[in-house]
Amino acid sequence: MSSRRRRAHDRLAGLPGVRAVRRPVHPGGGADGPHFDVYYVRTGRKSRHPLLVIPGGPGAASVALYRAFRRHAAVEGLDVIMVEHRGVGLSRHDDAGRDLPPEAICIDAAVDDLAAVLDDANVEQAVVYGASYGSYVAAGLGVRHPGRVHAMVLDSPLLSAHDIVEARAQIRHVLWDGATSDTAELAVTVRTLVDAGVLTPQAVLQAVGIYELAGPDVLRRQLDLLLAGHDWLWTAVGVGTRLLLERKTPYHQEPDLVEWIAYRELNYGAAPDGGPLDPAVPFREMATGDAEFVAEPYDLPGSLPGFGWPTVVVSGGRDLTTPPAIARRVAQLLPDAALVDLPTAGHSMLDSRERAALQICRAVCSGAAHELPGRAAELDALPANLTVRLMVRAVTLAARAEAVVPDVLPRAMRQLRAS
Repeated sequence: MSSRRRRAHDRLAGLPGVRAVRRPVHPGGGADGPHFDVYYVRTGRKSRHPLLVIPGGPGAASVALYRAFRRHAAVEGLDVIMVEHRGVGLSRHDDAGRDLPPEAICIDAAVDDLAAVLDDANVEQAVVYGASYGSYVAAGLGVRHPGRVHAMVLDSPLLSAHDIVEARAQIRHVLWDGATSDTAELAVTVRTLVDAGVLTPQAVLQAVGIYELAGPDVLRRQLDLLLAGHDWLWTAVGVGTRLLLERKTPYHQEPDLVEWIAYRELNYGAAPDGGPLDPAVPFREMATGDAEFVAEPYDLPGSLPGFGWPTVVVSGGRDLTTPPAIARRVAQLLPDAALVDLPTAGHSMLDSRERAALQICRAVCSGAAHELPGRAAELDALPANLTVRLMVRAVTLAARAEAVVPDVLPRAMRQLRAS
C-alpha cells in the first residue's frame, strides 16, 4: 500500500462509526489461516432492526462513497450499516498491505462478511437493502443466513447469470426497434449510427446510461448532434458521466479485484449473440482478466419462494441494465413481495433516486411495506439526486445549442465534481 493510500485509509478508518472485523482471507478459512480487516460503518440512532445497505458493482465502496446518503438517512431517523466489500476500498488489502488474492474474492465470502458484521454490531436481524449487484448479495444473505433477515428491499434486482437475455431484449426493444411512441425516432438515429460504425460497443453503454438517467428525448438530441458530426458533446458527456457517477477512484469505485465476481460468477461478459447493441460486448472489452463465466453461487429462482420475510422489489421503467421484466419475475417468485414500479426512473434508486430510496426504506423499517405499491406515482415524482439533475441539465442545455463552445460542458462537469 502506498503512503498516499495509507493516509487516505487511516483517515476513513478513523471516521465516526467505522469499525473493522477480522475475517478469513480465504472463504471458509479457519482460525489458523490468514485474516484481514473488513470495515463497516454504522450511522444514526441504533435500533433493533437496522438498515443494512449493500451497493452495486461489484466495485462500489461504502464508507466514503455513501457518506451523504447516510447523513440523509440519519435525518430520516434510519439506523444504517454499510459494509466495505472485500477487495474494495478499506477492505482491499491483507495485513501486509497487499491486494487480496483472486481466490479470496467471491460472493459467498462477501455474504459471510455481512453476517460477521451483524455479529460484531450485536444485530440479530436487519432490514437488508440491496441495489443492483447488491441485490444479489442481499438475496445471498437470505440463502446462507436466513435468520439474519427481518425484511428486504431488492432495488433493480439481479436474478441470475442469465439476466443478459432480458437486458439484450429490452435494449433492442427500446433503442433498436423503437417499439414505443417516444423511442421510434431515437431508434432510427441509433440504427443509422451503428450502420455508420459511429456507435461503438462502449458508446452503447453510454447511450444506455443517458437513456436511464435523462430519458429518450435527451438521448435523441445528443445522438442527432453526433450524427451531424458534433462528437465533442458526446465525448464530454462520457467524461462527465464517468466523473460524476462512476468515479473510478480509490475508496469510491474499485472494480479491478472484484471483476472476478462479475465475470466468473455473474456472467457480465456473456458470449455475444451476434445481434445489435449487445451489452455483453463492451463488458468483455472492459475485462482486465479472464471474462469467461464459470458458475453462479446460488439458484435464486429456486430459493426465493422460500424467503419468509416481507420484501419490496423496486424497478425503474427506464432500466435497461436490469429491466422491469426481471423485477416482475423476482416479485412473482417471492411469497410476500410488494412490487414498486417507478416509470420514469432508471437503474438503481440508491444511486439515482435517493429520496425515493429513503422513503422506501422508511416504510419498510416501520412495517408499512405493503403500502408502497400504492405510493408509486408519489415516489416516482420525487426529484433525482442533485448530481444527476445537474448533469442532465448541462447535457440538455448543451444539446439544444449546437453552437456552444466545446469546452463549456467539460468545464461545467469539473465544477460539478468539485462541488
